[in-house]
Amino acid sequence: LLELDAQKPVVYCGDLNVAHQEIDIKNPGPNRRNPGFTDEEREKMTKLLDSGFTDTFRYLYPDKTGAYSWWSYRFNARKNNAGWRIDYFIVSDRLKDKIKNADIWSEVLGSDHCPVVLDLDI
Repeated sequence: LLELDAQKPVVYCGDLNVAHQEIDIKNPGPNRRNPGFTDEEREKMTKLLDSGFTDTFRYLYPDKTGAYSWWSYRFNARKNNAGWRIDYFIVSDRLKDKIKNADIWSEVLGSDHCPVVLDLDI
């Protein structure tokens, strides 16, 4: 990503399978060592963001709770909104001022994930 970013601004999106911060998961305590929420995975995400990239959703909504993009099919997780935010739009820092909106469409059903969206003014 850094090599690409040196040539042009980057928009990196997808299911990254890591809930970066405790706010990005319904039950951080019991999930601390589970895949997707290990200290090592979270540290790598921090390293990525610190290297010149922005998590667009958290940039706009740093304190928003209950915003998840994935729920287990077990234990009525989606119905109870016991989810994880593991789907991202990450952009080069130089695109931060172009972020108009970042959203999670949790009402869209059909998968264990829901769509995440980004609106850039480019």
